[in-house]
Amino acid sequence: MKTLIDHIQIQCFGNQDAPIVDGCIAIDNDRILYTGPRGGLPKDFEEDVTIEGTGKLALPGFINAHTHVAMTGLRGVGGDRDLFKWLQEEIFPAEDRMTGEDVYWLSMLGIAEMIRNGVTAFADMYNFEGQVAQAVADTGIRASLSRGVLSGPGEDARFAEAKELYDTWHGEAEGRIRTMVSAHAVYTCTDTTLIRVRNMAKEMKVPIHIHISETGKEVADCIREHKRTPPRYLHDLGLFDVPVLAAHCAHVDEADMDLLAAHEVTAVHNPVSNLKLGSGIAPVPRMLEKGVCVALGSDGASSNNNLSVLKELRTAALIHKGAARDPLLVTAYEACRMATVNGAKALGWDDEIGTLEAGKKADLILLNTTAPHWIPAQEPCAGLAYAAQEADIDTVIVDGNVLMENRELTSIDLEEVGVKVQEIHDRITKK
Repeated sequence: MKTLIDHIQIQCFGNQDAPIVDGCIAIDNDRILYTGPRGGLPKDFEEDVTIEGTGKLALPGFINAHTHVAMTGLRGVGGDRDLFKWLQEEIFPAEDRMTGEDVYWLSMLGIAEMIRNGVTAFADMYNFEGQVAQAVADTGIRASLSRGVLSGPGEDARFAEAKELYDTWHGEAEGRIRTMVSAHAVYTCTDTTLIRVRNMAKEMKVPIHIHISETGKEVADCIREHKRTPPRYLHDLGLFDVPVLAAHCAHVDEADMDLLAAHEVTAVHNPVSNLKLGSGIAPVPRMLEKGVCVALGSDGASSNNNLSVLKELRTAALIHKGAARDPLLVTAYEACRMATVNGAKALGWDDEIGTLEAGKKADLILLNTTAPHWIPAQEPCAGLAYAAQEADIDTVIVDGNVLMENRELTSIDLEEVGVKVQEIHDRITKK
């Protein structure tokens, strides 16, 4: 099917980096055929469907580069707690009560929330990840999935699940699903486990997804036990020999950041989760100065409590200015690129998504810019970072398919999902 989005303002984040005021986007099935001024549309393009873009802004879909999507069932559980006590006393016991079917429905809710918030792709780390993959396939979103691996009893089974996830789902759902190999963190994995993760990632030729330097305690414990910071420890074990998606990086020093930059490790900034858990504020301005690719993630709904990349974008554009008393840090433009271009790099998918350019996959969102907070007309990135609201997100397209139109989901029965999730929550959190 051929779709034309006409009379639309466009922020491409590609070769055409300046906003296009009155443009159009031509989509041929799952790919973008043309993005640019209306006069440049190929004369032979004949659309089957036209989407009127007047009063709207088009941009690449937001990419949630780090989350645990099925933790929607634990939203609000054990709030205002220290990270380690929260995990040990609240989260891990509840997760032990989850079934694969639970994870499917909890993932459906998380995906519904993300689509409504303009997310077109996400990177996930969790249990029963095959059920997450099924939810991705059923809803039409795009994802890079990894089974979380920890050391201890059941470790071999977790590695077997990671292998099964790759064998069953890598490249499936019309190519919308890819996989990674996940080590949870240095404080839950031994060096033997981490080396196994490295070897599996090398064998499969996929990235590693891992939490790194999320808290000061994690760093202090790693230095005490291994005489090195988490990035240096992982580097010395050879994990940086493959692409790495490093969630948090809230407590990295100058030498750590140099390592991340040298090995092209992507740091995923999770500002809202880090603030809520009191974990700190990642040195994003310094990482950007050093050439580290920094993407944005929501973390799980239990520690956020939302899955909104738009909220992460705004927070990232504000907290660094306030913390350093410098209004020039993390500009609106940089924050927007973190949510799109850099997110695509984090997932290893920048060859196909993250910008609106001819040949790329048709993953994009349309925002309504007629609400009072968009008036008078403003530069798109400034509007996104400082004014936009989730309710402005009108249309979400992934792989050329409309997943939300006029704020209505097309692939998810939200009422059914809500009933299922409430039942699951009540059961797994009951003590």
